[in-house]
Amino acid sequence: MGYIEGEGRSQGTLFPVVLDDLVPADHVCRVIDAFVDGLAMSELGFERSDAAETGRPGYDPRDLLKLYLYGYLHTLRSSRRLEAECRRNIELMWLLGRLYPDHKSIAEFRRVHREAVTAAGAELVRFARGCGLIRGEWIAIDGTKFRAVASCDSVRERQALTRYLDSMETADQEQQATIDPASVQAALEKLRRHPEPEVGFMPVARANAPAYNVQTAVDAEHALIVAHDVCLDSGDKRQLEPMAKAALAALGVKSLNVVADAGYSNGEQAAHCEEACILPHVPVIRNPNTQGGGAFFNRDAFRYDPELDVYLCPAQHVLTRKGISKKDKAIRYRAHERDCGACAEKIRCTTASQRQVLRLLHEDALERMHQRATPALMKLRRCTVEHPFGTLKYRIFGHPRLLLRGTNGARTEMSLAVMTYNLKRMVNIVGVQDLTRQFAKA
Repeated sequence: MGYIEGEGRSQGTLFPVVLDDLVPADHVCRVIDAFVDGLAMSELGFERSDAAETGRPGYDPRDLLKLYLYGYLHTLRSSRRLEAECRRNIELMWLLGRLYPDHKSIAEFRRVHREAVTAAGAELVRFARGCGLIRGEWIAIDGTKFRAVASCDSVRERQALTRYLDSMETADQEQQATIDPASVQAALEKLRRHPEPEVGFMPVARANAPAYNVQTAVDAEHALIVAHDVCLDSGDKRQLEPMAKAALAALGVKSLNVVADAGYSNGEQAAHCEEACILPHVPVIRNPNTQGGGAFFNRDAFRYDPELDVYLCPAQHVLTRKGISKKDKAIRYRAHERDCGACAEKIRCTTASQRQVLRLLHEDALERMHQRATPALMKLRRCTVEHPFGTLKYRIFGHPRLLLRGTNGARTEMSLAVMTYNLKRMVNIVGVQDLTRQFAKA
């Protein structure tokens, strides 16, 4: 039973009501309640899921997980705001059985249960897979930036301290300067106490700001997120393989098709994906030849002969293999100086004595990946992966800025947000009543 305030002449008077009557049968609260009640909390890693025989029992982690799912569903992420909602929100009174946890208990639950929350999200993905809501054949991968808690000034100060310590270490090795131990110790102490020692500047809303790169892998059937991660790289070039393999493990399938934009173009990771029975469909954008003011032949003007392992230039001269560039992770092919010296096309080719072409070590995998990236698949990518980011940023977060510090805090928030998004998406697809019955049967 709960209480509501009267209106009109009865304003200020509290009337008792039955909470079940205030939560309609088709309300999403029942979905959250059925989903969390069906989780094996202790097996997922939630602490104090079983009350001790002696002493005052702590809050059931089921109740606090329900509170967070409800909060993120209504853009309520602050522990203090959730505490206030527990005392005024009839839906939360019904969902938690009129429990009123304080903000410290609410915040502590989110802080210590990062792995458990991630495991609960994985259980939801497995449930959706078993219900046929996730097909597990085509996965779209993309990344976006979420602002960190740290301010620009604090990150600049941290980076300046890091540069100062690096310069002191170099000076100590070269014995060229007198080092003040007190200043070095003070700089080390400031770095040790910095709340976000990892975050860096990334392009966010046409500016550079402290941010994290949030990666998602989304199933093309109903746009449900099957895997996600938070990384410190500003670009996506190194995220194709880890995200594709994370999706493969989350779905429990033997093979997978992955689509992504050109930012994920990475021949080495494409080759590793193919070895793991993952077919990447990613377009490749080649950097143009800027030599000679952009008037020289690009690399695509040279034809590769795989049988002879040589390149043929536009003038049909042969470029032979000369070695491997470890820096570029590529094989060097070079023309003979005699051929270039007598060539009529040299003025359009190079100013050096001979032309050189680099072929990446995983060029074959890169070309296969590019050929698979058809315009239809790029449209599928846009239609699949862009929608979840918009919902996460503005329907669940309210604004794309994190509340918790550090990569661990960012991953915890994203796990809760992704689980909330998947629940919301499943409700829109199946309906509250049917989804609640399926959770109850699971």
